[in-house]
This record gives sequence, structure tokens and C-alpha cells, in this order.
Amino acid sequence: MPTRPDLAPEAGLSRDEMEPLQREIADAAVFEDDVRFDPAAITTPLEAAASADDSAPIVAGVDQSFLDDDRALSAVVATQAGEVIERAHAVTPLEIPYIPGLLAFREGGPILAALAELSVDPDLLLFDGSGRIHFRQAGIATHVGVVRDVPSVGVAKSLLCGEPTESTENLPAGTRVSIEANSRVDAPDGTLLGYAVQTRQYDSPNRHINPLYVSPGHRVGPETAADVVQALSSQYKLPEPVRLADSYAEEAKSLVE
Repeated sequence: MPTRPDLAPEAGLSRDEMEPLQREIADAAVFEDDVRFDPAAITTPLEAAASADDSAPIVAGVDQSFLDDDRALSAVVATQAGEVIERAHAVTPLEIPYIPGLLAFREGGPILAALAELSVDPDLLLFDGSGRIHFRQAGIATHVGVVRDVPSVGVAKSLLCGEPTESTENLPAGTRVSIEANSRVDAPDGTLLGYAVQTRQYDSPNRHINPLYVSPGHRVGPETAADVVQALSSQYKLPEPVRLADSYAEEAKSLVE
């Protein structure tokens, strides 16, 4: 259940109201480790398969699909020690158009509805979207993480804002590059927002995989956010809970349609 319902996304707000609310959310967010589990206990799926542990943290991946211009389908897949323990989804109306930087107001409500369908309480949420790497430091992972007061991490496929401290082209697998605030971010220049994380890479010099842009959402520090995503991405570019949520969203979409 939301612990900060006053900060939940509301479609009826104007842009002039939404942006200050995002700043309030960023002020409420904790961009350092405040978790009730050992992040090192989050293992890769292959490692977990070798030693299942029902005391391991529950990590849930969150993704979103769209049925049409008016409805969103939000999917959540909860995993523990590399195993899927629950899946849930919700179909809700889309009440505002897509506005860059204000995605949480379009998709946050549907995501909160899907999370409400879970019977388990995740220890960590991984979002297909941004956390602190956001113009006002309040991407979808931060917004929902603060509303639910659950540790959360944003995993984005492209860089919304901020500046890499070095080139992110053709990085070797396992490397990361700091993403720092610049003039497009409501934070002092040089503030560490997150990392470009290279989870996978081709061996061929003629092909390369782009990094993921990983940032803390709430109650997770940037290093832990990157460590968790790296640990959960052993076979694929995306961390396994997010990849499973993406797949489940498409599966549920076909059933609803």
C-alpha cells in the first residue's frame, strides 16, 4: 500500500503543478542504501539455481505495455533466488498524453495498480525507466519508490539527461561509467546520478551492445543499483526481473486484447 498517497500521480494536474511535485518527490527520496537485506544476496539466475534460498530478497521487475491510446497494461514479476514466485498485472485508463520528463504521471497510476495486485511484498523494485537520472531527479522509479517507500532502481535503455564522465561507446562487459548532473538536471553540476552499465557485449568488433543507464530510485545508492543490475543480467542485457516483466506484459496483453 502507498505510504505517501499525497505524492501519488494524479492525471488532473497541470504541468505547472506536476514539476514542483516531482521536486518534492526528489526531496523525499533517499539516494543511498537503506535496505533490509544484503545486496550481495541478490544473485544471478544461474547462481541461484544452484542453491535456492527462500530467505533471499524478493526482487520485482516492473514494465508497461499499451493496449491502445486509452489503456495501459502494467506488469510486475516477483522473483526470489532466481525463481518467479508471482506475476500480476493491471489494466487502467491512460488519462494524460506522453510528456517528456513527466512519464510517471502517465504510467505511475497503472504501475501502482499492478503492484497492489501482488500478494508478496518486494524488497526491491526494478523499473524499465529512469530513477535519479531525470531532469528533476524524479523518474518513474523514484516516484513509485517514494510513494510505496520501497527500495527501487531505474533501468533505462537511453540517457534522458546528465553527462557521462567518459565515452560509453563499445564498453567491455562488466564496466560502468559515471553519469553526472549537468545544466539540464536540478542538481549541482557533477552530482553522481547513476551509471552507464555494460551488462553484455559482443565479441565481434563490428557489432556492439549499448549500455543500460542505471540510477537509484529510492533507498538505494548508485553503486548498489549498478551492482544489482549487473548481478541480475548474466544471460541477457536486461536484468532478469525486468526482462521477465517485459515478456509477461506482452503475454498478458494478448490475453486482454
